[in-house]
Amino acid sequence: MIKLTRLDGQPFILNAELIRYVEQRPDTYVTLVSGERIVVSEDMDQVVERAVDYQQRKAMLPSLMPKPDAICTE
Repeated sequence: MIKLTRLDGQPFILNAELIRYVEQRPDTYVTLVSGERIVVSEDMDQVVERAVDYQQRKAMLPSLMPKPDAICTE
């Protein structure tokens, strides 16, 4: 999840997994996999940086599932 800001100044949280692409024209448009478009006040580079940071942090999180060798079968 990444924090972005609508053009009216209202912050919101976006699931970065849903981003299809980001455009700068001159406002920043975030197009989601659903086809919905959101205009944000951050520039394109900021949106991409936050999405990449999110993916990197997500990859470093430990799994919540127990490892197969840690499961007790008694």
